[in-house]
Amino acid sequence: MPIQARAQFVDDSHLALETRNFYMNRDFRNSGLVGTPLHDGKSQSKAEEWAQGFLLRMSSGLTEGTVGFGLDALGLLGVKLDSGVGTSGTGVLQRNPSTGEPVDEFSFMGLTAKAKISDTLLTIGTHEPALPVIFRNDTRLLPQTFSGAQIVSDDIQDLTLVAGQFRQVHQRDSSDYQDMILFADGATGGVASDRFNYAGATYAFLPNVSATGYRAEFKDNYSQNALSLIYKQPLIGGLNLKSDIRYFDSKAEGHSTVDNRYLGAMFTLSGQGHAVGLGYQSQNGHTGLPAVGDPWAVNLATYHHFVRATEDSWQFRYDYDFVAAGIPGLTLMARYIRGDDFRIAGVAAKERERDVDLSYVIQSGALRNLSLRLRNASYRGSQTTDIDENRLIIGYTFKFW
Repeated sequence: MPIQARAQFVDDSHLALETRNFYMNRDFRNSGLVGTPLHDGKSQSKAEEWAQGFLLRMSSGLTEGTVGFGLDALGLLGVKLDSGVGTSGTGVLQRNPSTGEPVDEFSFMGLTAKAKISDTLLTIGTHEPALPVIFRNDTRLLPQTFSGAQIVSDDIQDLTLVAGQFRQVHQRDSSDYQDMILFADGATGGVASDRFNYAGATYAFLPNVSATGYRAEFKDNYSQNALSLIYKQPLIGGLNLKSDIRYFDSKAEGHSTVDNRYLGAMFTLSGQGHAVGLGYQSQNGHTGLPAVGDPWAVNLATYHHFVRATEDSWQFRYDYDFVAAGIPGLTLMARYIRGDDFRIAGVAAKERERDVDLSYVIQSGALRNLSLRLRNASYRGSQTTDIDENRLIIGYTFKFW
């Protein structure tokens, strides 16, 4: 490698270590109902785990020339601090699927090769997608990742083009890759598959208006068209209104029975540190919204997703940034979601969830940028187990260069 190209490869590189201390307690309030896990053939009353996570991220620069080449790496390590056979299963730690015994530690390493021409970037290897049709889960100790190839182009002004194929998934509590599995409430006939193809585009019509469209095919499971619109409108008195509208049309492929039309919308009014949001989502068809990672739903919450077959749900959300009160680094989020018009085991059902997040990032001193986050969730369902949940996450990122 020429000296100049090597310098570009190294000098533009970054290395950081993110640490997560993660405690989670989930209390199951009812025995024998849908959603209650089993241990030794009996209903498990709670799941509780405490662990330390390490996320090492290395990103190289690109070599000079018409085509710039580079390499990224992701190293993950989870270490058990407290867990047991009778309390595992939070998704924080890897465990033996037969006995429920949590491992003392688990790890994963992923590499991503990259090549760039102009403003078009090709990546092959480990990805953490955050796309409407495939959205990775990062709500536990370590993130979910996907293996495959993706190309992103920003060569045309105001237009972003994306296409790719994922072959396997690494789950948040796993040490290796495996074939992907369909998630869709009420669907049958789905099979593990190693082909998830997608293509999409986002166009900014104006600085405050953008539209996105995607087409995805999960081989032998389902095909999906996704459309979304983001509109931000300044109002009088320093207020701002954000409108987020999403639509999915999903149909069966292979022997699966996927059949879903999803419409969701979230309207948020913000100003002077406050933000008030009102959301609604409606579903039609014989199954719920299908997904491989997390469903990209407006009412996706801390515990539940609210995408059961035919379910309608609405959300009220309130956020406050305490910088407006002279306390920078402190933020609050509270939301309430209620869903109905669906059935469980043939019985009409309804459900609701209340979430509260309180986060603080230390602003100065020796512990500057140390983050603390407390998450509390309460879920109640007429035909499902009731759940109370608490999570405490302490995070800090060491930036080496």
